[in-house]
Amino acid sequence: MNLFAAEESRNRDQARPLAARMRPQSLEEFTGQSHILGAGKLLRRMLDADKIGSMIFYGPPGVGKTSLAELIAKHTRRRFRKLNATMAGVKDVRELLAEADKRLSTQGVQTVVFIDELHRFSRSQQDILLPDVEAGTISLIGATTANPFFSLVAPLISRSQIFEFQELTTDDITGLLRRALTDPERGFGQHGVEVDADALAMIAELSDGDARRSLTSLEIAVLSVADSSRHVDVEVARESLQKRVVRFDPGGDDHYDVASAFIKSIRGSDPDAALYWLARMLESGEDPRFIARRLVISASEDIGNADPQGLLIATAAFQATETIGMPEVRINLAQATTYLACAPKSNASYTAIDAALQDIRTQSVLPVPMHLRDGHYKGAERLGHGKGYLYAHNDERGFVEQDYLGVEKQYYHPVNRGRESEFQVWVDQLRQSRRDATPGNSGSDD
Repeated sequence: MNLFAAEESRNRDQARPLAARMRPQSLEEFTGQSHILGAGKLLRRMLDADKIGSMIFYGPPGVGKTSLAELIAKHTRRRFRKLNATMAGVKDVRELLAEADKRLSTQGVQTVVFIDELHRFSRSQQDILLPDVEAGTISLIGATTANPFFSLVAPLISRSQIFEFQELTTDDITGLLRRALTDPERGFGQHGVEVDADALAMIAELSDGDARRSLTSLEIAVLSVADSSRHVDVEVARESLQKRVVRFDPGGDDHYDVASAFIKSIRGSDPDAALYWLARMLESGEDPRFIARRLVISASEDIGNADPQGLLIATAAFQATETIGMPEVRINLAQATTYLACAPKSNASYTAIDAALQDIRTQSVLPVPMHLRDGHYKGAERLGHGKGYLYAHNDERGFVEQDYLGVEKQYYHPVNRGRESEFQVWVDQLRQSRRDATPGNSGSDD
């Protein structure tokens, strides 16, 4: 027996960072995620009934995925084993599964296998888990910051309950920080440090719902004054906060979710919201060309002919991104964003082409009417191609009553907004004129 084991353990604990020391020791200490862990919620009911299967914890970093997995194993008296998918190989996984199977067979104790960054496993590595998950040999808890429906194999998803973790609220973070300041064993309860309320609020606000980041910032602030005034004010808190880094993964949820919010804000005619999402993308390191491409698409999809100038401005912004880099191009992108957000909206062109494509894909293809066929080559006249075609510019109206399709179809329905309201009047007149000129047609819309 090591006579110094207690002292060695105490020394190791003191060397651990505050975020590690403040990990919750019980479900009652766990902060946040009340939407899945609160009274009567699914995960709480599963724990109370001691009926846990395999689960996927999906959410941003620093919100308690690892801590909750450990608490679940502790609460249900299961063995806890942890792997990190960035470092573990197939051999590690097989050894752990064999160990869990032996423990269940010989001791009747099930194992909670926690795999952090599960989305980093290849498909073949994920498949290795399936037999033991299926047989109930293990309770798999996989943690991932990537959308599991895109990053995990379907069989694993179908055998697991998915729980989406949310960023911690400012109140959650504040409560956690106060506990760290008053806890005499794991926190700073014996240090006599005074932290101003506004300094605490700043740390909580700027931690972006990440408990680990907030505790790290508090620890830096406290240790920086521990030998002097023992007083943490706003200035000390500001200096202790790391530079705010906006999460960015070019293939992850944030990338697509923020881009979606950006376009939907433009579509909803909210320039302020659109500028916020634009700023978030730029600050996170998003490629300005990606943003510019989305603007060009939106100019036709959401604004269309209600303001044809929108496409020109969006295209000009795209061209600017090819010749002007950051930070200056942010101004061009902001101009295009605010213009499109404030412009009248129409998706008539978008819905029109989709309706026409649907007909092409699902109905018999219409032949080109003889009078519209190419009549410029030798022999076309003998085939009757182009015969009877009326040149619209020969009419003083710039329009002739001529059939261009062979059947009557209406794909384009201009809206009564912006420039397109003028198109609506003109197109309605042209359609009616063609109907009136059609033999046997009374001119009625029926």
